[in-house]
Amino acid sequence: VPQNRERIFIVGFRGDLGVDSFEYPAPTNSAVVFGDVKEPQPVSAKYYLSTQYLQTLINHKKRHESKGNGFGYEIISDEGVANAIVVGGMGRERNLVYDHRLTDFTPQTRIKSEINREGIRKMTPREWARLQGFPEDFKIVVADISAYKQFGNSVAIPAIQATAEKVLGKLRLR
Repeated sequence: VPQNRERIFIVGFRGDLGVDSFEYPAPTNSAVVFGDVKEPQPVSAKYYLSTQYLQTLINHKKRHESKGNGFGYEIISDEGVANAIVVGGMGRERNLVYDHRLTDFTPQTRIKSEINREGIRKMTPREWARLQGFPEDFKIVVADISAYKQFGNSVAIPAIQATAEKVLGKLRLR
């Protein structure tokens, strides 16, 4: 699961439970590629960048590169490994993806130019949820902007699940 910040998991047991040791689960180190989390059906045009905004990002990246600075966006294909999920600032632009399935280029938001024809879009909140290990039946009941923030701040579900299973295993052995 792409996480940029380290998380600390503290596990403790009451003394009367007789648990004298605990081994955290080993990392799986399994890379998730975008194709693993990509929406199975074409997504709304609202996730696609306008030509004007895309050009702004390109120009901004060029300016930063000319100064020797990095600028955090890249556009990944279905085989590409997603960047860490980040919220705030340019967070959503860190995971731009190629998706050429859009057929109706009518803007769904109040953008100032047309939708790009290169198939470049932001990941959807559901795709972010999948990256964090949320189950498909998890309901996203908030606006996209809030969902991006929540999933970006979330602890990866597989990490919590693996740790909880180890805790339960220790408790069952008593």
